Amino acid sequence: MGKILVTGGLGFIGSHTAVELQNEGFEVVIIDDLSNSSIGVLKGITSITGISPIFEQLDLKDKPKVQAFFKVHQDIEGVIHFAASKAVGESVEKPLLYYENNISTLIYVLQELQKLETSNFIFSSSCTVYGQADKMPITENAPIKKAESPYGNTKQIGEEIIEDSCKVNENINAIALRYFNPVGAHESAKIGELPIGVPQNLIPFITQTAMGIREQLSVFGDDYPTLDGTCIRDYIHVVDLAKAHVVALQRLINRTNKFNYETFNVGTGTGSSVLEVIKSFEKVSGQKLNYKITNRRSGDIISAYADTTKANNELGWKAKLTLDDAMQSAWKWEQQIRKNN
Repeated sequence: MGKILVTGGLGFIGSHTAVELQNEGFEVVIIDDLSNSSIGVLKGITSITGISPIFEQLDLKDKPKVQAFFKVHQDIEGVIHFAASKAVGESVEKPLLYYENNISTLIYVLQELQKLETSNFIFSSSCTVYGQADKMPITENAPIKKAESPYGNTKQIGEEIIEDSCKVNENINAIALRYFNPVGAHESAKIGELPIGVPQNLIPFITQTAMGIREQLSVFGDDYPTLDGTCIRDYIHVVDLAKAHVVALQRLINRTNKFNYETFNVGTGTGSSVLEVIKSFEKVSGQKLNYKITNRRSGDIISAYADTTKANNELGWKAKLTLDDAMQSAWKWEQQIRKNN
């Protein structure tokens, strides 16, 4: 099998995707600047698969280093591009950081890919491109609304850059995977979500609160127009999500794509509220969670869950793991981290 570059490959989704790629027989090269990840993740990947990926610590904002990397690795068959800053709240506070980190890095990678005879590119996009969609579930044809946060805007701009590049570079085949909310961890508890500092995502905040690392979980608003007043999201198990990347990449390598730029929603097709997630965690862990309702958070949308028909039919991919599976694996992972520390 070919050599695949995974940018941001020591991050949460990147590391699980590296595992699934290796399980399918691909040779994996990881680039990561370790700004929001740990070198220890490399050991976890190796422990699960028995194969150590090639690793280069590299900041993709450094254009000469990106050019030098592609000169050395001229046999890259595909790129899965995760490397990006990803917290909605932080992006509202630090917009320029997000625009620089998420846009310039994408451009530098695409500039190298357009030099190749053929290239296959999977972009880590997000359901945030839809903003607050008018209808649920959200299909790929839902209008792209004005972004609710700079993070969401970088994903919209990123997709536009890739689409424009594909129009004039027939050698670039690309798929943007618009995923919903990745959660959970590998069943081995050797890799998982590893936030640095205070978690920006719900699940690690839940597990850290249950471990006593955080005093209390804040639920941002219970006055939304939903059944229990809390925000609704489509929580997809990270292993299911990782497998979707492999299937999308194989679609491009096997030339079964219909167009040289395609988009797919990747989710479960089911929405769960924040309070439902808390109940699921309490059920699988046997822990009572300390949480309180606080004010709404800037940039949050009310509801987002996927219509996955296109991915199910065209990619032949479907999410198999449940919210309870995800919460159980996240809790096992949290306990493992604390044991190691």
